[in-house]
Amino acid sequence: MADKIPKGTTTEMETFLPKDESSINGNVTTYKVTKENDLEAANGDFDPFKARVLDHPVSNCDTLTHLLKASLGTGILSMPAAFKASGLVLGIFATIVVSIICTHCAYILVASAHELYKKTGKPAMSFAEVAEEACLRGPKWGRKFAWVARQTVLWGIFATYFATCSCYTVIIAKNFLYVTEHYWGENSVDLRAAIALLLVPLILLAFVPNLKYLAPVSMVANGCMAVGLGITFYYLVQEIPSFTERPAVVDVTTLPVCISVVIFAIEAIGVVMPLENNMSTPRSFIGICGVLNQGMSFVTLVYIILGFFGYLKYGEETKDSITYNLPREAIAAQAVNVLVGIAVFCTYGLQFYVCLDIAWSQMKEKFAKRETLANYGLRTVLVTLSVLIAVAVPTIVPFVSLIGAFCFSILGLMCPVFIEVLTFWDKGFGPGNWKIVKNVIIVLTGCLALIFGSKSAIQDIIKLF
Repeated sequence: MADKIPKGTTTEMETFLPKDESSINGNVTTYKVTKENDLEAANGDFDPFKARVLDHPVSNCDTLTHLLKASLGTGILSMPAAFKASGLVLGIFATIVVSIICTHCAYILVASAHELYKKTGKPAMSFAEVAEEACLRGPKWGRKFAWVARQTVLWGIFATYFATCSCYTVIIAKNFLYVTEHYWGENSVDLRAAIALLLVPLILLAFVPNLKYLAPVSMVANGCMAVGLGITFYYLVQEIPSFTERPAVVDVTTLPVCISVVIFAIEAIGVVMPLENNMSTPRSFIGICGVLNQGMSFVTLVYIILGFFGYLKYGEETKDSITYNLPREAIAAQAVNVLVGIAVFCTYGLQFYVCLDIAWSQMKEKFAKRETLANYGLRTVLVTLSVLIAVAVPTIVPFVSLIGAFCFSILGLMCPVFIEVLTFWDKGFGPGNWKIVKNVIIVLTGCLALIFGSKSAIQDIIKLF
């Protein structure tokens, strides 16, 4: 029989227990559970935004600039083709609905992240970490999917944005060659050689250390794109046809094509968490008048205007990129291609930052002693690989579209929905489970984008080969 512990004696185990004014009754010590010694209760009072420490915090204005650049990419030039597949009136409604869905998915991703910050005691998390923690902190049946969710998001985003970087090098080269070939003749400069010449400028762009210093580059991109779109719009409103000459609704069976184009043009889910994580005031990202809603409202308006007037002007002659409808011999039209090329070049830095953030997070612990050297070495290697892929396969654009069809529909629409469900599982889904109904509609939209986006990309690949 074990010896009794003398009254008032402190045991070794008790020295590791929290000290409060708990009472000692005989040989049994009881402890009060308070907010000071209860981790879960403490996390309830944890303010992740006060605990967040940033070396280079990004202002709301700079965050808005980055968001606009991420969403106002080359996809906007395909908006007239989206209206061609839907009609003048249906195209407007389709663009608004898709924009609301994409913005909502980004919104619930950040809202879920803010909830998980408090539950985990972490001040910031990546998209992949949010997916993992949503599984771990959700219902028991979802915990076994935590590792799979993390890896799916992590490498899905990396594959999409790295392929996009390779695609951008092709687009930049083609835009400049579109102008030079008018003066020097067709095939005067080899496309592969033009892509290779971009290697050094892109490496220098990738050396911009962080998002804060990348903001001026994004502003240049926004300015070039704005001027380019302004010139394009000038051509669109010259000798404009009557509204009655274009159908309000085209064949409804081609509506999914319109939806797919809009989703892939407007989607920027990969930059949402990096932008939020670097904000000096993260709460300002969401909310009715938050950075997200401000940016996406403006983007939607621009998309509708260009899509509407592009299709109104050219009708069935509308091409996949509206710049190809402009008169090639006109100086202003040539300026559009140069400006778009510069804008895409500047956008490369923001797309590349997403890839760098993922790759560096996987290897930075191995290079703690030479962190700066390893980081810039990784930047050089990634840029070089993206350019080499483009040089090897300059017809990469349809392949990127196929990757985007998979990744943007799954990561941009479906994943945020599942993250929201798991994160707020214990709080319910609103009156009549309206959130479940809403999420089913989003998943169905994602499936449409996946099916028709993949179909279109595969058809383009078949045409190439």
